Amino acid sequence: MEVKRKTSEERADALEESMMKQLDKASAQVRRGTGVLFGGLTPGGLPLAQGALAAMPPKPTIVDFFKLRFTPHTVTHMLQSANDAQRKGEPEETVLACLLHDIAVNLIKVDHGWWAAQMVEPYVSEKVSWAIRYHQALRFFPDPSVGYGYPERYVQIFGEGYVPEPYIEAAYEQARKHKWYMQARMITVHDLYAFEPGVHPTLEPFVDVIGRHFKQPKEGLGFDGSPVAHMWRSLIYPDNPL
Repeated sequence: MEVKRKTSEERADALEESMMKQLDKASAQVRRGTGVLFGGLTPGGLPLAQGALAAMPPKPTIVDFFKLRFTPHTVTHMLQSANDAQRKGEPEETVLACLLHDIAVNLIKVDHGWWAAQMVEPYVSEKVSWAIRYHQALRFFPDPSVGYGYPERYVQIFGEGYVPEPYIEAAYEQARKHKWYMQARMITVHDLYAFEPGVHPTLEPFVDVIGRHFKQPKEGLGFDGSPVAHMWRSLIYPDNPL
C-alpha cells in the first residue's frame, strides 16, 4: 500500500491548524474572574494590554486609585455612570455609589458587587455599600417602573435564555423588599447609559462628592489596618509574587 507523503504546504497547514487548536485550548483555561489589573480578560472576554505601573503615594487616597491603578476602561465606565446620575439630579450618595460600583472588577470580576461593597464598607455609609452590593443581582432583572430592561450586553456575554444562579435570584428577592431597593436600582439605571461613545467625563467634578461622603483613612487606603486593607494593597502591589 502506497503512503502518500504530504507536501511542505500541507505540513505547514497541518502545523498551523494544530497550533490554533492548542491556542484555543490555552485560551479556554484563562479564567475571566481574574481582575483586569492582573491580566484577566474583560467581562466580554477581551484581553487588555499590561504595562508598567506608576508608584503610588505613601498614603494613597481613592482618587489616587482612580488615577494610578484602576484600568482606563473601568474608570471611563464608572465616570460615565456617575456623570449620568449627577446630570439627572440624583442625590450625592447615589452619584458616589455609581462612581464606585465597579471598582472590584480591577481586582476580581466574580461577584464584583459583593467585593466592591466590602472594599468600601469601612469608608462610606451603609446605604452606599448596600446599593453597590445589590446592584449586581438587580442587573439581571428588569424594572419597567424606572425604565430598566435586561441589558443587551448581557445577552452577548451570557447568551440567550441565560438564567442567573439561585443565589443571584435570592439576592434580588431580598433587595426588592428592602427599604434601599431603589438606591441599588438607580445604579443599574445609570449603568445602562454608561457606555456612551465619545463621552469622557473627568474625575474632578466628583472630588467634592468623594470628600463629603468617603471617609479617607489618614494612614492611606491599604495601610489603615481595616478588614479590607489587604484588598487595596493587592491593587497597590499587583506585581508582588507573594
